[in-house]
Amino acid sequence: MSIGVGLTVTLRVRMGSHDAHYAGELVDGARILGLFGDVATELLIRLDGDEGLFRAYEGIEFLAPVRAGDYIEATGVITKVGNTSRTMAFEARKVVTNLRDGGLPPSAADALADPVVVCRALGTCVVPKELQRRPRLVLPSLSAAPPDQALAELPEPRPIITPPPRVIVTPPSSELILTAAIVGAEITRKQTPWLPITAREIADEAARCRDAGAAVIHLHVRTADGAPSQDKGLFAEAIAAIREKTDVIVQTSTGGAVGMGGEERAQPLLCHPEMATLNCGTLNFGEEVFENPRPLIRDLCKRIREAGSVPELECYEVGHIEEALRLHAEGVLTGPLHFQFVLGVPGGIGAREEVVRFMMSQIPPGATWGVAAVGRHQRPMTELAMRLGGHARVGLEDNIYLDKGVLAEGSAPLVARAAAYAKTVGREVVDPARARQLLGLPGAGARAGEPRAS
Repeated sequence: MSIGVGLTVTLRVRMGSHDAHYAGELVDGARILGLFGDVATELLIRLDGDEGLFRAYEGIEFLAPVRAGDYIEATGVITKVGNTSRTMAFEARKVVTNLRDGGLPPSAADALADPVVVCRALGTCVVPKELQRRPRLVLPSLSAAPPDQALAELPEPRPIITPPPRVIVTPPSSELILTAAIVGAEITRKQTPWLPITAREIADEAARCRDAGAAVIHLHVRTADGAPSQDKGLFAEAIAAIREKTDVIVQTSTGGAVGMGGEERAQPLLCHPEMATLNCGTLNFGEEVFENPRPLIRDLCKRIREAGSVPELECYEVGHIEEALRLHAEGVLTGPLHFQFVLGVPGGIGAREEVVRFMMSQIPPGATWGVAAVGRHQRPMTELAMRLGGHARVGLEDNIYLDKGVLAEGSAPLVARAAAYAKTVGREVVDPARARQLLGLPGAGARAGEPRAS
């Protein structure tokens, strides 16, 4: 990792009445960008011993209003260091807000236990070679939070400790694989008219997702009436249609739908997909039981290998990681290992940051990992994965909404939003060719659709 990557600076500023520019004491967005400029300047001073120049913003997203009286905490991190360029990711959070509710005095304000993200951006600064005085890396002094015992001794009401910024975590690699789960087995046309069912609809949506940034298509198929199916013929038809339209990696499901037997679930492997999912344990799945006993996992693992496919290890619980590692130690499961942490399924592990961090800590060095989260958890958990260096899956299979109450018009808008967010945290969305290399697929050196050695 380059010297300076991960260097982080935070400053906190109160917005005064002189900062308000619009009606309702609304602060101009340019004021927030000015804070980012100050953060960038300090980062350059600490790294290079020079203020440098802010060359350009590559992406800016304003997420919430800022008004006079609000306290804004602006954080920046260096995500990439070139010969003269320094790429930085920024986030501004509202940590104190002025209260304007009726009946309260105009001076009323609250410290926010859960700060509000008001702006994110990605920018590039430049320090000419002759002005660089590296390595300096004079790190800012950060005050530690008081220990729990000290807090317990304080009189009531005890203070709320504002959590640190979560957006700025430098990933070990900037490269990001986005997967689009475009069909699934549970969602119906009654829930969303944008669900693709026919092979042509599936191929068209796969191409849209590829254009939006997806490198992998996680594939289920349906019968003509919309029922989930693992029929080899339907998979072959859908895969052929996708291959005619785009070069994405096709990853078939061996999970199918809850209640399907092992032989039925294995049918897509007869199409020799590049990747296939391998569910690594049994769990309650809502009101049903998704059965994955060890003999079935072993059998599917063998069939995936015989098909010349690479498994994606679906882990709905921490114990599923242990199951995968046990099979790997026995030689039943061979590398490369790619884990998918599936979060928020009723009956599975919860969708929380501490869960992701712990699951990350349990996989072996060299393994890759990603996150798929259901419903309202999809966006925050996949964005968290991007910040922590993992890959991400989005799509209608897991979540049908773009915003609260607003249906996504297919999976492509969800992919596009994820790709846009990736830029703000310094992640580079890769194409299918590069994804094949990162995942160690047998076809990494061949064009999509060409025969692969089995």
